[in-house]
Amino acid sequence: MAIDIGRKLQDRWKSLLVAVPFFWLLLFFLIPFVIVFKISLAESLIASPPFSSLLTWGEEGELKIRLLIENYAYLFDDDLYVRAYLNSVKVAFISTVICLLIGYPMAYGIARANPTRRKILLILIILPFWTSFLLRVYSWMGILADQGTLNNFLIWLGLIDEPIRMLYTQFAVYLGIVYSYLPFMILPLYANIEKLDWSLLEAAADLGAKPISTFFTVTVPMTIPGIIAGSLLVFIPATGEYVIPDLLGGGNSLMIGKVLYNEFNSNHDWPVASAVAIALLILLVLPMMLYQRYQSKQLQA
Repeated sequence: MAIDIGRKLQDRWKSLLVAVPFFWLLLFFLIPFVIVFKISLAESLIASPPFSSLLTWGEEGELKIRLLIENYAYLFDDDLYVRAYLNSVKVAFISTVICLLIGYPMAYGIARANPTRRKILLILIILPFWTSFLLRVYSWMGILADQGTLNNFLIWLGLIDEPIRMLYTQFAVYLGIVYSYLPFMILPLYANIEKLDWSLLEAAADLGAKPISTFFTVTVPMTIPGIIAGSLLVFIPATGEYVIPDLLGGGNSLMIGKVLYNEFNSNHDWPVASAVAIALLILLVLPMMLYQRYQSKQLQA
């Protein structure tokens, strides 16, 4: 009897632990998603709130439901939204590739370092998170300005005669995104590389494989889960990024985050803005679903 009671308490405790993340997703994801989706099907009004109600009562007391899909159709009619989506995906993809090319060697070097040096290097990777994200982006504005630190340093070295325009360019946007999200690429890669069986690399070397061949045939395939995880952690937030393109890119960078902000605050068109947000969410959920499918296949294998 005591054993059965203990098992029941243990099962209830496990159910409670599983219920916590489900409740978190319900409260902070599903409910806001439903609210935004409801607004995206409404009509824009000059009122407070600036959108119509989906449920109305008729003259005879019947309940009417009015759903408008014109807000979603409008996203395809106006090429501004299509260009913003495509440019956001392009910027996020290129930034992810750059983060991978820089982050992989760094993660590999940290994983192969001795334990003492490894801890110091990990602290250095995490250290930027101790400073405000907005403050770090503002600091890059001072560095990249025409009379900023970088231009003054290059002029002092004699490499250039006049300042180079770096701020408010696409280069500044890529630099800001790569700098801000590089730790999100390094940490998953490090966690994956650290678990590698280094004896496999030694075995490949004993069989005559060159270091480069061993890297691409043994190391890289075994770290694909870390590559995918790090790429998603960079690509997803970079696609909807607003602060970096606005501050470092100025008006020269068209990204969906800036368009979404303008629809909510400048145009006060909440239904169209909500439709933009829902479309962006669907765009970002697709790579996550592909990753989950890949993980499921890996577990089954």
